[in-house]
Amino acid sequence: QVQLVESGGGLVQAGGSLRLSCAASGSISSIYSMGWYRQAPGKQRELVATITSGGSTNYADSVKGRFTISRDSAKNTVYLQMNSLKPEDTAVYYCNVFVRYIVSVNNYWGQGTQVSVSS
Repeated sequence: QVQLVESGGGLVQAGGSLRLSCAASGSISSIYSMGWYRQAPGKQRELVATITSGGSTNYADSVKGRFTISRDSAKNTVYLQMNSLKPEDTAVYYCNVFVRYIVSVNNYWGQGTQVSVSS
């Protein structure tokens, strides 16, 4: 099993910044990719950003130029630096990882952390 511990959410005014962290631990041989998704009330969960083991990144168009994803492979931790936050960024943010353990590959989700942006 793999445990994901998220931190860094909170309430911020529009234009402000937050940094999310997600640390993975447990039965891990290697991590293929790590990412962040978000779900606003009444909406479907959507991709925010992902980063592969090689460092390739992918962002939703709505966050390009404002959010930066990074990872510390030694710590099995992924970060999401969020700048110039907008009220429409308000959502629960979920960490997601694809983990290999011996020969099995599984997908895991964090418990979610609330990000609220006031206008």
